[in-house]
Amino acid sequence: MNYLQWTGVLAGAVALGVVSPALAHHSHAMFDHTKQASVSGTVTSFDYRNPHVGLYIDVDNSGKKVSYWVEMSNVQNMIRRGIGHGTFKPGDKVTVKLHPLKDGRPGGNYVSIVAGDGKTYE
Repeated sequence: MNYLQWTGVLAGAVALGVVSPALAHHSHAMFDHTKQASVSGTVTSFDYRNPHVGLYIDVDNSGKKVSYWVEMSNVQNMIRRGIGHGTFKPGDKVTVKLHPLKDGRPGGNYVSIVAGDGKTYE
């Protein structure tokens, strides 16, 4: 292989190394960013990990329990917003404003959360 061919191979390898991590991240197209919904319920689980923090809450919908999944940002962004590993615990009462899932399932992408003590996290 000559110098020009090696340069092309090296450039291709670098391009693949840069693009591959970007391909692993999902789109937010599943959320309807033209709408906002507000749900109040009880925290059942708080998964504080990358790539996205997840909050799970049970909402009383006319006597029927509905479990919501709320996608948040990554751990680093949550820390900047004052949300730590122990901010939400099972049993906590919260009100979540979110962009709902387009397919109608219970869940969405969080906009803000009001904790039981009245503190708002945006």
